[in-house]
Amino acid sequence: MMAVAAHTYHRPVLVLEVLQALNVKPGSRYIDCTVGEGGHARALLEAAPGGKLLGLDADPHAVSAARGQLQKHARSLVLVNANFSHLEETARERSFVPADGILMDLGLSSLQLEAVGRGFSFQRDEPLDMRYSPDQPVTAADLVNDTSVEELTRIISTYGEEPRARRIARALAEARPLNSSAELARVVSAASGYRRGRTHPATRTFQALRIAVNRELESLESALSQVPSVLASGGRLVVISYHSLEDRLVKEFVRREATDCLCPPSMAACRCGHRATLRPITKKVVRPSSRELSENPRSRSAKLRVAERL
Repeated sequence: MMAVAAHTYHRPVLVLEVLQALNVKPGSRYIDCTVGEGGHARALLEAAPGGKLLGLDADPHAVSAARGQLQKHARSLVLVNANFSHLEETARERSFVPADGILMDLGLSSLQLEAVGRGFSFQRDEPLDMRYSPDQPVTAADLVNDTSVEELTRIISTYGEEPRARRIARALAEARPLNSSAELARVVSAASGYRRGRTHPATRTFQALRIAVNRELESLESALSQVPSVLASGGRLVVISYHSLEDRLVKEFVRREATDCLCPPSMAACRCGHRATLRPITKKVVRPSSRELSENPRSRSAKLRVAERL
């Protein structure tokens, strides 16, 4: 069973910016697709008296933590242990379609990072798991120990944007079997040739494995594709991403859904029949203020984008 370290409460990022971007109003209905420990959810419910919120999370421990943190809002809150790739199905089952706003905060929470026994952190020696949900079939240990050097290279290069991916993948294969996060961190650090600085040498590899284990980009693409069917006209989508892969997907999705035709320019007339469903509200990403950065260093990589349902 997972043990939780002390002081694991996750401090939500860009809270005021999220409330402004969602154009929060009393009595409205919102969906927090990654409810975590409920930081953004609390702010939303407090800013929208009489409103309702549906909170989803793939991590059952996060849902349990959110339920404890949000007890005073229990009558306005529906919490579901579900991956946001099931957004539309879950929202319809709970009568949250159409919704007035959808929030996706894609970051790894403090609960997950600091929870003992899940292998998300290279600061401790614990099993190589990295799954958000225990129902997921593949662990980080499975990937590290059973995947070919070529596939490991692809995962670390693509999802970690690690320029020394092949060197690291070969070192991992030679060191098999690897069973703990500390073992993995040592092998990656030695193979990478990076010096210890502000960023740990294993950061990109851990990110890559976590993304691959949880199929994070596939889940994000699936969830985004369902947004137009869930949002009310005038409703807002707000996404907070933390690395370029996520942000690129969000940016491209909004660009595509803000376009009336997806046919190639060479076609004289539209054959796809696609019609715009969203309009971008933010031309550039919104970043944390200098004050927030000083008070919450973990917010430094956060990027917020906003779109509105037509």
